[in-house]
Amino acid sequence: MTSRASSSKAPRPGAASLPPAAPRALRAPVWRARSTLRITALVAGLVMALSLAGMAVQYRLVADRLLAGQRAALAADLDGLAALYDQRRIIALHEAIELRAATAATAASAAAQEMVLLRARDGQMLAAAGGAWPEAALALADGFAGAAAMAEPFTVNGQRWLGVEITLPGGFPLLVARSLSGTDRTLAGLRRLIAVIALGMLAVALPAGWWAARRVTARIARLNALADRVAAGDLGARLAGPPGPDEFGLLEEHVHAMLDRIEALNRATHRLSDTIAHELRTPLGRIAGRIDALEGDARARAALQAEIRGLIRLFDTLLDISRAEAATGSGGGLVPVDLSALATDMAELYAPLAEERGLALTTVITPAQSVLGDRVLIGQMLANLLDNAVKFCAPGDRIGLGVAASPGGGAVLEVSDTGPGLPPALRAGKFLRFARGGADGRGPETPGHGLGLALVEAIATRHGARLALPDTAAGLTLRILWPPMTGARVTTGGCGGGGNGGGPKDADNTDADQKDSGR
Repeated sequence: MTSRASSSKAPRPGAASLPPAAPRALRAPVWRARSTLRITALVAGLVMALSLAGMAVQYRLVADRLLAGQRAALAADLDGLAALYDQRRIIALHEAIELRAATAATAASAAAQEMVLLRARDGQMLAAAGGAWPEAALALADGFAGAAAMAEPFTVNGQRWLGVEITLPGGFPLLVARSLSGTDRTLAGLRRLIAVIALGMLAVALPAGWWAARRVTARIARLNALADRVAAGDLGARLAGPPGPDEFGLLEEHVHAMLDRIEALNRATHRLSDTIAHELRTPLGRIAGRIDALEGDARARAALQAEIRGLIRLFDTLLDISRAEAATGSGGGLVPVDLSALATDMAELYAPLAEERGLALTTVITPAQSVLGDRVLIGQMLANLLDNAVKFCAPGDRIGLGVAASPGGGAVLEVSDTGPGLPPALRAGKFLRFARGGADGRGPETPGHGLGLALVEAIATRHGARLALPDTAAGLTLRILWPPMTGARVTTGGCGGGGNGGGPKDADNTDADQKDSGR
């Protein structure tokens, strides 16, 4: 018995995963698929972050400059007090502080900007102008020299000050400070301005970035839509309208040129194969007719006629594949078909042949599963699958035929068997034309040309269906997933057939008919 590759009768499902017969457009969630939006958001975020960082640096510079101004004013106060102290010591300081306190009554705003406090050695307040002694410990300077550089901020009654404590000769503490209220108000206004600018940038950047990203995404979506149509088999699909004068327009021109070349090569290939098949089929038919008229060995004539019939079927299969591939993506000629009824009819046709070969044919068919398709082609595909299952299975093997609803809509057709399956060497090219296996020791080598799975794939692609070969412990399982159908009247009736594999062959012709393809 031979292992399987492609056959014009029936494939044998195996244990590998098939590429989809009809490529589908890949759709990720919007936030994940829109890389342009994410890149735009990232760039806008980086620009805003750099702008905010620049404003933060500017804010820091302004704050340092304002603090330096206050420190300079404090140094001037300290210089004046130092001069008074040099003249008359504590008495001069006491009089100066009292004068400032008196001035505070008539110029509260000016007094609020400075604080000068003088205490005795025992902590008693000798003179005060501008506030109370803070509870927190301050920087302590020994004399007026360099005291301004040691000044640090502190808070009294909710108001911030910049000051320093000086210990005068004799142990008299002197506190000199400048108010930071004006600095704090200036910095608060600057912070509000930065916040307003940041919000304004955000309000402008988000719509502008979204608009720019949407424009780029729309151009990319045009190319993706074109790729989806081409992947579905429409090689003649092109983008509408002239290309734009930018990089995307240049890309569209290149894509169109590439598709033109692919379409021309594809047409040339199909034209060549069709021409060869048509031109050789006619002379082969004439040769078969002349052999019938010859006298001689009847067995030799029958063998020649069988070989010629096999070649004619081979060319018929090639033409069927070419016609199915040429119609892929067009959608024309497809009508609602009751897949359940068609599969039931085919199972009834093949049940006697399976029983004759010692095989068990079982069905699990969900009623009223309809698909949009060509009834003749679907019947031909089912005949191919069942023919090959019968051909490659040994007595005692089981064949299964199932139809069920797909969770995502549509229907699932499955043909399985417990035969030899596909050897690993054949899995990579199982859908290539003329790919077939050799004998595996379970029976005599089965003749054929390896077109079965190629025809099944072409018919499935014609209907927008996807092929899958799920892993199985034994044998082969081929699963065909049909897309959801939106249609009206469903076609029922006989099993049909058409082309190769329209139904089981009679006992006399089965072996000869199976020569048209290998599995």
